[in-house]
Amino acid sequence: MVKNLSYLRVKRILDFILSLTGLIVLSPILLVTAIAIRLESKGPVIFKQERLGLGGKTFKIYKFRSMCVGAEKSGVYSAKGDARVTKVGKFIRATSIDEFPQFFNIIKGDMSIIGPRPTLTYHPWPLEEYSEEQRKRFDTRPGVTGWAQINGRKDVQWDKRIEYDVEYVKNISFMFDLKIFIKTIIKVLTMQDNVNIVATVNENSGQVGSNQHYTLDKSHDRTNGKKNSDANNK
Repeated sequence: MVKNLSYLRVKRILDFILSLTGLIVLSPILLVTAIAIRLESKGPVIFKQERLGLGGKTFKIYKFRSMCVGAEKSGVYSAKGDARVTKVGKFIRATSIDEFPQFFNIIKGDMSIIGPRPTLTYHPWPLEEYSEEQRKRFDTRPGVTGWAQINGRKDVQWDKRIEYDVEYVKNISFMFDLKIFIKTIIKVLTMQDNVNIVATVNENSGQVGSNQHYTLDKSHDRTNGKKNSDANNK
């Protein structure tokens, strides 16, 4: 349970104002990106996918499409040099521009700027398989960036990521958010931790381990309860 409830109200107002401002200021980049995606490959400009949000409820996250249409059918995990990633997609992933549409998620109230990254409905495991302690990560809105992301992003296995998420929820504050925000900007500008280099889940046990590359984001999976194509985590 989040203790700092008064800050959560302020946080929601800040999220709305900053996201609306971001959409206005970044609108030229959003427009150019949308046109570039449309010109390079067929398919929708925006990629939508079901994720787990506040209280474990599902919502559709928005991202600029960075892979070719139907990429999820191959069942191959996305990593450095993946041929399914378009030229535009490679650039917007490296610069995190593909995450900009999530400003709409924030305005709608699905997400926050800072918070635990929203997990897939079935990965790293279904909601009912989270422990009571792990479920605390769902006590606040998921974020575009979070405590786990500035502590390794794709390098961190899922048990540790969730520990970071729960730690954030228990200690949420303005100064904590500011620290995460500043460190995220540094990581984005230096393009740190943008490639999958370690495994994060043991497929055989269904628990966190070191046998397979399973990550949260940049995924062009279909939420059909099957671990299909995987992609880079943020």
